[in-house]
Amino acid sequence: MRAVIQRVSQSSVHINGAQVSAVGQGLVILLGIARGDDAPAAKSLAAKIAALRIFEDTGGRMNLSAVDVSAEILLVSQFTLCADTSRGRRPGFETAAPPDEAGKLCSEFAAAVRAQGLEMREGVFGAHMLVKIFNDGPVTFVLDA
Repeated sequence: MRAVIQRVSQSSVHINGAQVSAVGQGLVILLGIARGDDAPAAKSLAAKIAALRIFEDTGGRMNLSAVDVSAEILLVSQFTLCADTSRGRRPGFETAAPPDEAGKLCSEFAAAVRAQGLEMREGVFGAHMLVKIFNDGPVTFVLDA
């Protein structure tokens, strides 16, 4: 399981020109789920993201977590994070979890983030989405579970 997290001032998801989800200050989580990933990994990654100190305190230092600042979270599933780019010029996706498994784990991950007390909004699993991200900093981290 791989998550790319970006600290944002705002972000939104649009499908066919219509906004389906949006957040203000918080995080966008782009989540890739690989074959073999499981619910304990999803819960562990959700807890780590919620507690990661990547928001600035009054002194301008990254010293506060998403929980500390009541960050809003926008979750977008992204199987391309599981791409194998080691051969040739066309990415391979054999390592990505099948859609039925990935959808279930994505929902479990979302529930685990909500269990941390954070407000969570989501894109639409499997849909073609336009994701507008206003990266704040920019601050971006890649986490593997």
